[in-house]
Amino acid sequence: MKQILVTKTDNLLDEFGHLKHPGYAHQLVLKYNRKQVKASKIRIKEWDYYFFGNDQYGISFAIADNSYMGLIGATFFDFQKGLKYDNKKIFLFPFGKLKMPNDSMVGDINYTSNKVEFRVELKEKTREIYIYFLNFYKKKPLTITLEVHYTNKDSLVIMTPFKEDPKAFYYNQKINNLVASGEVIFGKETYQFSNEQGVLDWGRGVWTKDNTWYWSSLSTILKDGSSFGFNLGYGFGDLSSASENMAFYQGKAYKLNDVDFGLNKDDILNPWNFTSKDRAINMAFTPLYDNRTDINLIVLRQDAHQVFGYFDGYIQISKDKKIKLEKAFGFAEKVRNVW
Repeated sequence: MKQILVTKTDNLLDEFGHLKHPGYAHQLVLKYNRKQVKASKIRIKEWDYYFFGNDQYGISFAIADNSYMGLIGATFFDFQKGLKYDNKKIFLFPFGKLKMPNDSMVGDINYTSNKVEFRVELKEKTREIYIYFLNFYKKKPLTITLEVHYTNKDSLVIMTPFKEDPKAFYYNQKINNLVASGEVIFGKETYQFSNEQGVLDWGRGVWTKDNTWYWSSLSTILKDGSSFGFNLGYGFGDLSSASENMAFYQGKAYKLNDVDFGLNKDDILNPWNFTSKDRAINMAFTPLYDNRTDINLIVLRQDAHQVFGYFDGYIQISKDKKIKLEKAFGFAEKVRNVW
């Protein structure tokens, strides 16, 4: 399949608000600017989503400015007990007031209220994260304090247009193999995070109304001590210029072609079978926990299964290098949004 690598710096959008360079990159070489969007301002969506953890426990947190609705949320997972605890603060009509940065590596995030704080401060080689919910779950507070280090030279960046609307686009960066150290205090319990692997999903764009996506992410350390991760996904937009499938070995990116998740649509907790037409991908995914979300409001519909579990199999990243995985912990999801 066609894979267009974009390497030259330019604006993301042209004077008409159309995506200038569909394809993929290893860094944010194209400049996003909310003011250059020509679609209705109510359709602009901007978010930062993080996950860190292992098969014992994990934490995810996000901040989003989706124009008509804003969100700050966090979820603590106890995978061994099959439990999750989550909370979110909802804003109506922020329209950019959360001041989401135009670049993942430039600009801090700082939101503070009496009951919720969400801060991300960028340093030269790290980002310091502090999140606080006064009444997170049954009046128990949640405090997240993490120092996050970058380990990969490359990331996955995708510039995706939509055939049905030339002013719609998705500009997305996935930074895999982030390493977090610090602690999560939930009520009276403290959970230590010591070099826990994770991912940042940085997204900016204008979406069409009804979309379904498939996304899978893994960041791990192999038995020989080398780092490995992948980003796999499909399901929305015009992918004729590039897929969003990429593997990361020892910090370097390796482009992958197509993928099919092979999930059982009748039972999401049955094993999934990840395959590709060129046979570069062959993995079984054994679910451990389904993070289920089902929201049906007047202006919003979300039907989501974010499934955490284990990958076994291989990914052929080059002619002479095959990465074998044994019970590697990651997640895969199917999400439908009407937004």
